[in-house]
Amino acid sequence: MADISPWMGLAVIAAEDQKFPEHWGFDVPAIEKALAHNERNESRIRGASTLSQQTAKNLFLWDGRSWVRKGLEAGLTLGIETVWSKKRILTVYLNIAEFGDGIFGVEAAAQRYFHKPASRLNMSEAALLAAVLPNPIRYKANAPSGYVRSRQAWIMRQMRQLGGESFMTRNQLN
Repeated sequence: MADISPWMGLAVIAAEDQKFPEHWGFDVPAIEKALAHNERNESRIRGASTLSQQTAKNLFLWDGRSWVRKGLEAGLTLGIETVWSKKRILTVYLNIAEFGDGIFGVEAAAQRYFHKPASRLNMSEAALLAAVLPNPIRYKANAPSGYVRSRQAWIMRQMRQLGGESFMTRNQLN
């Protein structure tokens, strides 16, 4: 995390997995809520993958939805959580996440979209990058839609609510 702005780690946690420092790889209440939602709404599937699960998937597995992939992801997530620190998981996630078509890792995204190193991203820029993560091919950091801008604003509110940069220090993530 030495070469990545603490705002970026906080933005991703605020957007994707606010219980990241507390869980052991799975957010069981979020999974239960997603399952209940998905039973009622087959057309709009909601996910509940933690940053640890996403790291396992992005590092070792393929895209797509299948029970086989989910099973492998669960086992790999437990392994990652056992062997790596939360700081390491977050660092790897940020270095392999896709932020646009062919743009992998926060350093590449910071250079492409803001012409600066990832270490110099500010709160707003970090929140914008985090806002595209659910679907970086559909949502664009370089041409943000109204939805992406509203998600960016929501992420920034969540970042403040979590405690700002002190959240990262308190949880030994920077």
